[in-house]
Amino acid sequence: MELKLSEHFTYKKLILYVLPCVAMMILTSVYSIVDGFFVSNYAGKNAFAAVNLIMPVLMGVSSLGFMIGTGGSALVAFYLGLKNPKKANEVFSMLIELILLGASIIAFLGFIFMPQIVSLLGASDLIREDAILYGRILLLSEPFFMLQNSFQSFLATAGKQKLGLRISILAGLTNVILDFTLVGILKFGITGAAVATCASEFVGGFIPLIYFLHKNNSGLLLRPAAFDWKSIRKACGNGSSEMLSNLSTSLVSVIYNFQLMHAAAENGIAAYGVVMYASFIATSIYLGYAIGINPIVGYHYGADNKSELHNLLTKSLRITGVTALSITLLSELLALPIARLFVGYDLVLCKMTRTGFMLYAISYLFSGFNIFGSAFFTGLNNGKISAIISTLRTLVIQTLALLILPIFFGLNGIWCAITAAEFLTLIVTGSFLLQEKKKYHY
Repeated sequence: MELKLSEHFTYKKLILYVLPCVAMMILTSVYSIVDGFFVSNYAGKNAFAAVNLIMPVLMGVSSLGFMIGTGGSALVAFYLGLKNPKKANEVFSMLIELILLGASIIAFLGFIFMPQIVSLLGASDLIREDAILYGRILLLSEPFFMLQNSFQSFLATAGKQKLGLRISILAGLTNVILDFTLVGILKFGITGAAVATCASEFVGGFIPLIYFLHKNNSGLLLRPAAFDWKSIRKACGNGSSEMLSNLSTSLVSVIYNFQLMHAAAENGIAAYGVVMYASFIATSIYLGYAIGINPIVGYHYGADNKSELHNLLTKSLRITGVTALSITLLSELLALPIARLFVGYDLVLCKMTRTGFMLYAISYLFSGFNIFGSAFFTGLNNGKISAIISTLRTLVIQTLALLILPIFFGLNGIWCAITAAEFLTLIVTGSFLLQEKKKYHY
């Protein structure tokens, strides 16, 4: 079914429109999960801990792509809603140029200072060299990874979610095949895992770049464009919540690692790695829905279609509620099998991982509503409220919980910090939705 942004969205149409975006995000998260599985089972738990130590930094530097992709797609959709395709294409082209420039600079600086970064993260001698090696190799493909992140949003805006899904499948298969070959068969360890991820990121970023450079029927086309600083500020402000969310998540992951290293040494970091891999899947479902709904909200906001904004909000809240219950229940049931899959070779580590996963998974009841709320305000071009929601859930409240709860509850307090943060943020998200109803008439 070919669906356009201008549609009146029933439940069926809404789910069909966002489903490819959800699948894209799940497949993207598979990259890290596959790396973790092969590294843990074929290179050992110290190499696995090294990957998990540096991963938050690598995800943090990629936040530029998320910011420009989500904020830029809402702005491009807004101009499409105003029936101004020329301006939409100019903004789109300029933002892709900005990503390439920014990603190249970040990758260059990160490569040079990787030893210092790893030291600041508190790496022990057992994992230091592996962390440096893995980080440097992955930075080589950083421009393509940022492009991949941004194109997920722009493909949804262009109505080409199916193309994005096919690209994600191809990139995912590239990663899985190379991990199996380089790590599982050839025993290249952490180097093979890093090369496999680089190759998949190149596929995920390069193919859509070529697609938009050539004439197509998507309505978006890449052509040289001068920097329009007003549009850049608007797009970046619009997507600042997504950038802050990624940066905050990365920073908080570093705090998790510090706390867990203190409480349980390398075992704690390895257990957290498994919990985060499982979390990638759950969160990617919510993020995929957010990416898919963002341009729809932006279009109807630009078209001043208040009744459709109300329709999108009410249906999305119901879909999120059903999804949240399903994900949480499934996570609790699969906690032990997932722990065994990654670290079944170590009974103590496996038990710790299972307990941490079950406590952490309670947060999925609330996080979907917060992620949707942030995305909804991004679509309304209200980057301020979107950023407040994201910063509270991923940084401010969670950091406080991480510092306070372990004092009273020990290791279990670390695992419960995310649930406290999501629950308290949900109160704020609900308040904003009620408060801004008079302004946006949704």
